[in-house]
Amino acid sequence: MNKTTDTGGEVNHPSLQFNDRKMPTLKSWVLFFILLGLTLYTTYLAGGELYALSLFLILGAHEFGHYFAGVKNGVRTTLPLFIPAPPGLFLLGTFGAMIVIKDPIPNRRVLMEIGAAGPIAGFIVAVPTLIIGLFLSETVAPTGQSGFSFGSSIIMIMLSKAILGVTPLSVDFNIQLHPVALAGWVGLFVTAINLFPIGQLDGGHILYALIGKKSKTWAKYFFAFLLFLVYFWPNWGVWVILLLLLTRFKSVPLEDDEGGLLQKNHKIAGYAAIAIFFLTFVPVPIEFIQ
Repeated sequence: MNKTTDTGGEVNHPSLQFNDRKMPTLKSWVLFFILLGLTLYTTYLAGGELYALSLFLILGAHEFGHYFAGVKNGVRTTLPLFIPAPPGLFLLGTFGAMIVIKDPIPNRRVLMEIGAAGPIAGFIVAVPTLIIGLFLSETVAPTGQSGFSFGSSIIMIMLSKAILGVTPLSVDFNIQLHPVALAGWVGLFVTAINLFPIGQLDGGHILYALIGKKSKTWAKYFFAFLLFLVYFWPNWGVWVILLLLLTRFKSVPLEDDEGGLLQKNHKIAGYAAIAIFFLTFVPVPIEFIQ
């Protein structure tokens, strides 16, 4: 996830080189390691050592994707900020991670590079993590016991069928996810949420870079779709409120809204990110089975 704030400071343009960029301060590194340590601890409590380390790799790849895209284009960002969550408060042990963009973004080309770099990098790490985890997972007969059931995205169904011979939708078998597989599932779930085409989420950045101000209309359509999904998974209501309060459907401000025409590789990255969203989105992510 990346969030844009206009601090009114000096603007760094893409023509600037890496060495011209203000590097993270000692305070930034201290905050980075404190949040990292807390998140590793809460995810360890949620799923154990392998889960915590695997999820860190996925979230780290995502946020450092944004960070290095900012470095490439001379746009200052914070280091990745991991967000811990006590497992008693949130089952997965983390609310994900984010960066804060400190400079105005020059144009749509730079917006696309920064916006798409994170989810694509995270996806590239999450898929092999899920594959490895599924090879370590087991299929068991339904026990009838209560517990949590994790919903299935398109890619989860495809990989489960290819590796385990069954899908999570099977009524005859349950898939007992290995901690590494769970980390892959969580990583893909977080990727999908970041790709919501609303405001200043990654998906909002990407859609705005592709189609400009028309993206605001699509954001409202998607918001209505989330409201519809609240009927099936009430927790989407929390996300609806957060998105309404934090994004307000506003796109990232650009210095040159009409400039920076997208090249072919930028469009490919944008369409790839949209495809990733459809592959990873889960309408009902977690259910409690009694």
